[in-house]
Parts: sequence; C-alpha cells; structure tokens
Amino acid sequence: QVRLVESGGGSVQAGGSLRLSCVASGFTFSTNCMGWFRQVPGRGREGVGASGPLSTSYADSVKGRFTISRDNAKNTVYLQMDGLKLEDTAMYYCAARTGCFGERLLHATYYYWGQGTQVTISS
Repeated sequence: QVRLVESGGGSVQAGGSLRLSCVASGFTFSTNCMGWFRQVPGRGREGVGASGPLSTSYADSVKGRFTISRDNAKNTVYLQMDGLKLEDTAMYYCAARTGCFGERLLHATYYYWGQGTQVTISS
C-alpha cells in the first residue's frame, strides 16, 4: 500500500523559511519521481518542483527560493522553502509517480498523493 505523509507546514512571516518533509512507503522510492504541488482554494493544483533519480525541476515562481532534496535511505523527500512570499500561502502536497521523464509539474501525471500540509505566510 502506497503512502505519502507530509509534515513541516506552519505559519511564518514573509521572508522566512520552512522545510517540508514527505515520507513515502509502499513503493521503490529511489527510482520514482517525487513531486511537490500546492493549491489554494478556488484554484488548480500548481506544480512547485519535482525530483527524479538524476535531476530536479522547479516552477519559475519558486526557482532560486525553493530546493528539493531527497534521502533515499529514509524514503523521504524535502522541500526547503526560503524567502517565502505571501503568494506562497497554500496547501502543499507531495506526490509520486514512476518515471521522471516528460512533463514533471503536471499534477495529472502523478498517481499517488499525500494528505497535504498547510503553509501560511503573513506580512
């Protein structure tokens, strides 16, 4: 049974940092594509970044501020968020799929999802 569990969300002031974690189980973590997405009420799910075995991709809106890393020994993928802005407020989800080729930031291509963790940025 595949399971993804996010943690690390919270409330911080603009300019601050947070690190989200996603612990995976039930599949071969090291060879899978792990994505981070976010969603605000009334809007579609936006791709933030994705990490494959060999490379990582980011949305333009977070490049230079967010960093994805993964610890295959712990089956965990992280999203380090620095320089947070008000517009980064959202529910953040991690997701998994087999293969990291092609479009990585399209939510419809991911099979498995976590329950989400809320990130709220205040001024």
